[in-house]
Amino acid sequence: MQNGIDKASLDQWYVLDTEAVIPVGRSQNRLLGTDLTVVKQTDGAIEVFAEGRVEPLPLRHRFGFLWATPGEPQREIFPLPEADERDRRYVPCGVVTVKASGLRIVENFLDMAHFPFVHTDVLGAEPHTEVQSYDVEIRREEDEVWATNCTFFQPQAALSASDGITTQYMYRVMTPFTTILYKTCPNATNRWDVIGLFVQPLDPGRCRAHPIMYLIDDVSTTTELIHFQQMIFLQDRIILENQRPVLLPLEPRKEVPTRADASSIAYRRWLKEKGVIYGATTTAA
Repeated sequence: MQNGIDKASLDQWYVLDTEAVIPVGRSQNRLLGTDLTVVKQTDGAIEVFAEGRVEPLPLRHRFGFLWATPGEPQREIFPLPEADERDRRYVPCGVVTVKASGLRIVENFLDMAHFPFVHTDVLGAEPHTEVQSYDVEIRREEDEVWATNCTFFQPQAALSASDGITTQYMYRVMTPFTTILYKTCPNATNRWDVIGLFVQPLDPGRCRAHPIMYLIDDVSTTTELIHFQQMIFLQDRIILENQRPVLLPLEPRKEVPTRADASSIAYRRWLKEKGVIYGATTTAA
């Protein structure tokens, strides 16, 4: 399954599907340009085989997803304590196929500047278009990118929000293709709502995105919550599929960043340090 793929991309855990939707029997999937066969027994046991490889792929079961790796990850799947808090709503939001680089999707997730223009009257609105300064760091011990002290005015920060509020944000990138957003919880001011986005790169310029939420919300129905999140992501998909170049540029002269792009700059620098090039371009303009 190597196919010339960089080791940093191979040695990661990737979501393949929500476990509950994997059918009994044989089904097809794809990861990093290689076709996969998923075999699920009637007792729920699962094996995943990659084309051209005899042994099944290593698997993990976490957050309601089936994870696999074609390589040898140095770490287990990242911790997410909120996933184990019993009063939170666990809301898997399906899967969306996107004709874009998986790295582009993660970077878009980190971007606040597009809120008023893409998610108008929901996550942002004019004239509140300025992204305030925030803090970004690469946490070396965890090997993660964090953006903290982020704020943005939002007309409807969450489905449960009844009015516009200045929302507090924290962004966390755990692996090149997984990221989490912690944001102000309208129903519990001392806690965060948690939204995760786990990207499954099918090919360099095509992927599947698996959103998930852990919320403090005992009012909204699950269907309403899923529809709200899918509405947001489908608005993003239009932008993502029209970005050029399709692959994420890691050469700094390829795209000109602004002050609002601090998290993007750190993310790209982190990718370069790790040697991740799947879904990226490293050539200068």
